[in-house]
Amino acid sequence: MSDLSNRPTLGISDPELLPLQGDFPGAGRLAVRDPADGTLVAQVTISDARGARAAVDAADGAFGPWATTLPQDRAAILHRWHGLIVAAKEDLARIMVAEQGKPIGEARGEIDYAASFVQFYAEEALRPNIEGVTSHLADAEMELWREPVGVAALVTPWNFPCAMITRKAAAALAAGCTVVIHPSAETPLSALALAELARRAGFPPGVVNTVIGDAAAIVGEWTADARVRALSFTGSTEIGRLLYRQSADTVKRLVLELGGHAPFIVFQGADLDRAVAEAVKAKFATSGQDCLGANRFYVQRPVYDEFCARFAEATAALSLGRGMDDPDIGPLIHDRAIAKQEAHVADALSKGARVLTGGGVDESLGRLFFRPTVLADVPDSAAIMSEESFGPVAPVAAFDTEEEVIARANATEYGLVAYLHSLDPRRIYRMTRALQFGMVAVNRTKVTGAPIPFGGVKQSGLGREGARQGLEAFTDIKYVCRDWG
Repeated sequence: MSDLSNRPTLGISDPELLPLQGDFPGAGRLAVRDPADGTLVAQVTISDARGARAAVDAADGAFGPWATTLPQDRAAILHRWHGLIVAAKEDLARIMVAEQGKPIGEARGEIDYAASFVQFYAEEALRPNIEGVTSHLADAEMELWREPVGVAALVTPWNFPCAMITRKAAAALAAGCTVVIHPSAETPLSALALAELARRAGFPPGVVNTVIGDAAAIVGEWTADARVRALSFTGSTEIGRLLYRQSADTVKRLVLELGGHAPFIVFQGADLDRAVAEAVKAKFATSGQDCLGANRFYVQRPVYDEFCARFAEATAALSLGRGMDDPDIGPLIHDRAIAKQEAHVADALSKGARVLTGGGVDESLGRLFFRPTVLADVPDSAAIMSEESFGPVAPVAAFDTEEEVIARANATEYGLVAYLHSLDPRRIYRMTRALQFGMVAVNRTKVTGAPIPFGGVKQSGLGREGARQGLEAFTDIKYVCRDWG
């Protein structure tokens, strides 16, 4: 633990939530900066490949006892972790704002979301029962057992620095796995705070291990280590492909939650008030930095002009500011995110698009504050119509027929989520069947939660997180065929 006097306060009531180092420190220091103004928030001691190996040593040593712990005892520890997260909600939210920039209201909501996974999987820990199988062999009895796979490596992103850890870790821990966790270098403080609360909850030594540092060195060590039997990653499709290749030699169980490029489709006859309100949510939550964020807006031509005008008006009314002021839109995470928004806007304008509102950085607030933007008449050839924007820029285009919009919506390597607005039940049925996405939201935006299987198709990933399927991802099936003699 770091000396208490060296820890930043960040306005939190429990400074011990900031240990400023992972479980295996010793390879240098990492500066954590507030994206709102670039000020130094903390210096965190980081690790390297040696620390990554030490984490696996600890997790591998703890796996046998943890896997054979009674399910109700694992559940009790998870319930305590849940209670501690709920009790520390305000502190965890303030930590998140300081390192990630998220508006405080959204940060509080993320802590609720994060805690819900721990509660859900505390209950699921009691349910991986033995399943009987009707025997096809004379005098034989057959059973299927679910057993934990072993050590699970969890690699999480910066945009949801608490919820992505709990969604993975709670499922793996409930299944009886031990975990090694590598959070994003942009947001280590949230991970360290969750690790401190896990320690207080009573997880035995070696069951939960957090390693801060360079992703290539740490995660590369884990992909090469045969003792790591599962790898769960949330992040870009590009990095997901790399981890897929790196994990091939050790044939790991993979859960990959990768990029998205969600279409938002509005048909004539939809509730336009609702469609506009949901479009704002689908695009601008988390300042647009969300794999579920709507990336392409397709609006049927008879209502196109009205939708564009109302969407632009609602977008222009969004507030922009520092996270602790609880605006609608906070800063983006780094300069590269700003550069992508600027490039996408410039490219779309060069191909005939129009700016209805926004369009650039608000220099009065700082370099990382990009004004929420709506672009109209964006052609499919514009980069933003095929590349994930991960920012507050909404491109809108018109369409004429159902067949046309299905083809345009599906013309992507991604397949995470699609948003559909229509009041025609037959059209809703046809569209939800035809859209090649793992999740479809009809006349609403919020669809996620602990009880649902989150995930995509095509190059948006492998497997599912949340729900029963999220726990099963960390288990193997053992088939037992028994003859009593």
